[in-house]
Amino acid sequence: MSRNGERLFRARRSFIFTPGLNPDMFPKALASGADMVCVELEDGIAPKDKDIARSKTLELFEQPQASDGVERIVRINCLREAFGLADVQAVLATDTPPPALMLPKVRTPGEIVWLDNLLSERGHGTRLHVIIETNAALEAAHDIARASMRIDALFFGGIDMAAELRCRNKWDSLLYARSRVVHAAASADIDAIDVPYLDLDNLKGMEEEAKRALELGFSGKGSIHPKQIPILNNIFTPDDLQIARAKRIIKAFEEADTGLVVIDGKLIEKPVLREMYRIIAIDERLCRGSA
Repeated sequence: MSRNGERLFRARRSFIFTPGLNPDMFPKALASGADMVCVELEDGIAPKDKDIARSKTLELFEQPQASDGVERIVRINCLREAFGLADVQAVLATDTPPPALMLPKVRTPGEIVWLDNLLSERGHGTRLHVIIETNAALEAAHDIARASMRIDALFFGGIDMAAELRCRNKWDSLLYARSRVVHAAASADIDAIDVPYLDLDNLKGMEEEAKRALELGFSGKGSIHPKQIPILNNIFTPDDLQIARAKRIIKAFEEADTGLVVIDGKLIEKPVLREMYRIIAIDERLCRGSA
């Protein structure tokens, strides 16, 4: 992780889900090479199994987690539903909460504020990741992104979003929605993560879509299988020249103590620092030997 003032930046090039009902798969997911591992309590868990999955998932965090550079997240159920409320109550009840929660089917900033207040009252430092996958969330994306300083990333939920927009789950059909998510995330100085590519047999298609996501401003993309992860990590990893340039720019700003510097004859303003710190965070992840 890299620090810019009080904000921490992490490599978020790839993520993968692992079922909360089967904790034995958690170590395998952590070793997959993904920057983020998300334990699933929502869509991937049948209603009859929600309680046991929740219990098994929270047990995973009763022991200290390894400092391996992998971001650990738990996707809880929708905050407006009974299962989601039960998830929140369980997180509040434990003294060893997950480091981060992923929030699905969000509609309003008020949901985030409500959860933030509860976590703060309990004294939990749990971070938040918000999925933008409803029309209401897309409309309120900018306000949602700024609803809490706990939010580290917006995730684009393309499948549900396509259903809500009544369009095909294709790149061109969802370009406006993707762009709005990226815009909201950038405005709040947080990461934007693209939806997984569902055709596991079409790695070339996934690679092309990931490249488009990178060009649009996404920091990373989800996966549905470990074999997709190396491709995603490679696409969202800056090259050596970009890393060296980021280090030079950060050093120049630290030494200049001003809002702009000149690098290689080009004027660079301070807002670019966020991207430079994100690049360095990826470099630090690579140095752990787990790219």
